[in-house]
Amino acid sequence: MAEGNLRKMRVSLDDQVQYRLMLSEELNMNDFIGKEINLEWNGVINCTNCGKKTKSSFGQGFCWTCFSTAPESAECILRPELCRAHLGEGRDPEWEEKHHNKPHIVYLAASSAVKVGITRLDQVPTRWIDQGASSAIILAEVPNRYEAGRLEVALKEFFTDKTQWQKMLKNDIDESIDLEDEKWSIEDQLPSDIMEFFSENDEIIELNYPVNVYPEKVKSQSFEKTPSISGVLAGIKGQYLIFDDGRVLNIRKHTGFYVEIS
Repeated sequence: MAEGNLRKMRVSLDDQVQYRLMLSEELNMNDFIGKEINLEWNGVINCTNCGKKTKSSFGQGFCWTCFSTAPESAECILRPELCRAHLGEGRDPEWEEKHHNKPHIVYLAASSAVKVGITRLDQVPTRWIDQGASSAIILAEVPNRYEAGRLEVALKEFFTDKTQWQKMLKNDIDESIDLEDEKWSIEDQLPSDIMEFFSENDEIIELNYPVNVYPEKVKSQSFEKTPSISGVLAGIKGQYLIFDDGRVLNIRKHTGFYVEIS
């Protein structure tokens, strides 16, 4: 049907999240839910940055050299409080200026718990969808990645910054979470220089995923152990394909893997 190197699925939000996988042709993955699909890995991994073959994928799609040098895999990707883009510094100052020295948001997302995270303003709601959040709210709007990271660090005292992926895939949601209440409950507990960035936008975005049946138990699949993965696609959430027997495949984890889908 289609083949190529995997990259994370593109997403859009209508009444339900829509997923597209870009290979030799564009696949609307929502169309395959309820049908049997087969994914075959041919043993090849290409670095998503330089294109060279690599025996292992580092940091979701890089060869070791690019993982060590590319700005897309710099330490501030995982620890934004270390970002130096606003100082005109970094692995690639021009890239940093374009991607990190621009407006970011700090947000709260709900699933089995309240999670704090950051993303560029132009990545809303993509980032929330990729994490499999059930709902999300903007907490603050800041001018750059560094300020977003500084605020995220302060908020870790109150909220987790990790997604419990197995609970997310089982749709184990804490229905008692009120994101607006959670947002304003910390208003008096943060330094004034952080509070100046707080957003008055209290809109809560609800995210509805295309899943027919959520698994009771989750079993993660990988191409390294199982080069051929087949089954009836029960749904998609986050960047995971969910099969009707509880197996799940993290597409983003396999970035750069050359596969054929039929």
